[in-house]
Amino acid sequence: MTEQEWAVASLDEIAEPGAIEFRVGDADWPFRGIVVRWQGKVHAYANVCAHQGHPLNLNTDQFFTPEQTLLICASHGAVFEPDTGRCIGGPCAGASLRVLKCRVEDGKVFVNAPASQRV
Repeated sequence: MTEQEWAVASLDEIAEPGAIEFRVGDADWPFRGIVVRWQGKVHAYANVCAHQGHPLNLNTDQFFTPEQTLLICASHGAVFEPDTGRCIGGPCAGASLRVLKCRVEDGKVFVNAPASQRV
């Protein structure tokens, strides 16, 4: 699996706590990911639920539970820790979101990801 580093967001675009979706690549199946701000840190995951492979969100950038404490899959209600991606409730308890390497530099968020969701 070939990954490359992509500039996906400005840190100012992401609430604390909060999450945004990004898409990278120009293939027929662009890669979909999530950048999460949680307790002063930034985390990135593939936007693919560990249960059945659906995207976590149905609506743009709606990833958190109403209490803003956990990420939630809108399809089947699985909930994930925002800082680890581990599923702590729902149909995939014990599984995890795919963690992506990320960093922040000069106010920009960079994520390592493939150019296609098919990978």
